[in-house]
Amino acid sequence: MSSEFGKILKVSVFGQSHGRAIGVTMDGLPAGEAVDLDELNAFLDRRKPGKSPLSTQRREADAPIFLSGLENGVTCGAPLCAIIENSDQHSSDYSELADKPRPSHADYTAWAKWGGHADMRGGGHFSGRLTAPLCIAGGIARQILARRGVHVGAHLAAVGTEDDAAFPLHPTKELFDSVAAKAFPVLDDQAGARMQALILEARQNQDSVGGIIECAATGMPAGLGDPMFDGIENRLAAALFGIPAVKGVEFGLGFGSSRLHGSENNDPFTLEHGAIVTASNRSGGILGGITTGMPVTLRVAVKPTPSISRPQQTVSLSAGEPAELVIHGRHDPCIAHRAVPVVEAVTAVVLLDLLLEGNHGTF
Repeated sequence: MSSEFGKILKVSVFGQSHGRAIGVTMDGLPAGEAVDLDELNAFLDRRKPGKSPLSTQRREADAPIFLSGLENGVTCGAPLCAIIENSDQHSSDYSELADKPRPSHADYTAWAKWGGHADMRGGGHFSGRLTAPLCIAGGIARQILARRGVHVGAHLAAVGTEDDAAFPLHPTKELFDSVAAKAFPVLDDQAGARMQALILEARQNQDSVGGIIECAATGMPAGLGDPMFDGIENRLAAALFGIPAVKGVEFGLGFGSSRLHGSENNDPFTLEHGAIVTASNRSGGILGGITTGMPVTLRVAVKPTPSISRPQQTVSLSAGEPAELVIHGRHDPCIAHRAVPVVEAVTAVVLLDLLLEGNHGTF
């Protein structure tokens, strides 16, 4: 299924942006794992819309309703299923779009694939709204990982031409928590202020702007993963590209390594308290598709929101001729800052799946 990922831990997302509800199932969760619902709700709140002029003003409670898999706050071995009810849809804003596909949206490709039968109100199943149930799965995975010494965190590394500071060689749980507690998820608040100014300028100009998210996971043991087509990068990238608006994923230094000599790019091995480590981490904690024991680091490129208020060129599907489109409704001038916890969520689910696979489905 295209809306499912994972091997031992299978996660499936369902629903449409303007449907009755959206949701997620998690099959393969180990039994007996406590889920702190207050912590989970705080995690979900980080991507919630309608909290500032930097995001869409659609207001949703995003409160998960658990239908199965959780008894008295503890996983019971059955597949976990949770839904989030939609309550603030403005479907009339999308009536014109059934005939005029939005540039750089999935409207046209969905029409071509399903012959006009797809529910594309609010983006339908392609919408960033579907990242809310992803965060339910990821929020639970983060809690299970943390109990085993694995911590996942991310920050907004760039918006447009403005850059945040980078994670240090060994980021800590405390650093992850400090970024997560901020209204705008950056390391350098002055850089964050410049980023926010860019986002507000784009909104004022009826435009949008993209960004880059840096994510790291600490505590992953060495030796997880496989070579070639089933490596850590392969599995993470496949899942991360499922996040709407993601157009690029790189690990460690990524494309930057192509501009270096081997003497500059190589990570020297050394010993620290008897353990084999590297003095740098340009490989992003992965060699040959297998973890090195260093922090797993990656960056995700998020495109500018395609729904902008400026007139745009499109076509009329019914008339078969060029047309002009002016998009109405409530849209984010930048998606990237709300996607920070989503990248954490997807990364956490994939890493938990890998740990479960290495432990034959249990701990």
